[in-house]
Amino acid sequence: MRVRLVIRTLSEACLTVGTVIVLFVVYILYWTGVRADRAMDGEIDRLQDRWATGPVGGAATAAQGRAEPRPYRDGSSFAIMYIPRFGTDWVKPVLEGTATDTLKKGLGHYARTARLGARGNFAVAGHRRTYGDPFKDFPRLRPGDAVVLTDGATWYTYRIDQRPYRTLPTDVGVIDPVPRKSGFRGPGRYLTLTTCEPEWGHSHRLIAWAHLDATRPVTEGKPEALLH
Repeated sequence: MRVRLVIRTLSEACLTVGTVIVLFVVYILYWTGVRADRAMDGEIDRLQDRWATGPVGGAATAAQGRAEPRPYRDGSSFAIMYIPRFGTDWVKPVLEGTATDTLKKGLGHYARTARLGARGNFAVAGHRRTYGDPFKDFPRLRPGDAVVLTDGATWYTYRIDQRPYRTLPTDVGVIDPVPRKSGFRGPGRYLTLTTCEPEWGHSHRLIAWAHLDATRPVTEGKPEALLH
C-alpha cells in the first residue's frame, strides 16, 4: 500500500508540474504576444493622433524658435517602422531606450546613437521571440531590402547592405557611428537593427546594417517601397 501511495503521489505531482509548465509556455508564446500587440497598436495610434493634431518634428522646433530638435523622451514612441520584407502588415512603433518594459511596447532606439535620419548611426533593438515577435523573421533580410520609418513629417527609406551578421552581446562596436564589421568606410547616415540569436535564446546577436537611401516629406505621400 505504501508503495502505491508513493507512486500515486509522485504521479499527481508530475501532472501538476506538467500543467504549470504548459500554462507557462502558453503565457510566454500567446499571452505576452497579445499584450505586446495591443501595446504596439496603442503606441501607433497615439503617434498618429499626435501627428494629426499639431506640428511635427522640425515644424514644432521652428515654431518654438529653437535650433535643435527636441530630445526623444525615454520610454516614449517617436517613429513608426515598416519592413516590407516581413509583410505588408508589419508596422511597429519605435520608442526611446532599450529597457525591458520599453521593448514590450515596440522597438527600442539605443539612446546614445544618432537621431532618425541624422548623420551617424540610428540603432534599434527588438525582440526576436515573445512580446509580439517583432523581429521573428530577421534572418530573412537581404541586401537591398527597404526599412522605412516616419516621424510624422518625413519618410526615411534605408536600404539593407548585407545579410544579418552574427556576433556576441559584448560586441558593442556594432552600434558605433561607423559600425565595425559593417563594411561602411566612413561617416554617413546609417541604420543598425539588432535582435537575439538563436531564435529562442540570447547567447548571441543578429545585426543588420543599412544606409539612408532617400527621404520624402509626408505631404508628398508614401515612398515607393511601401506602394508594392
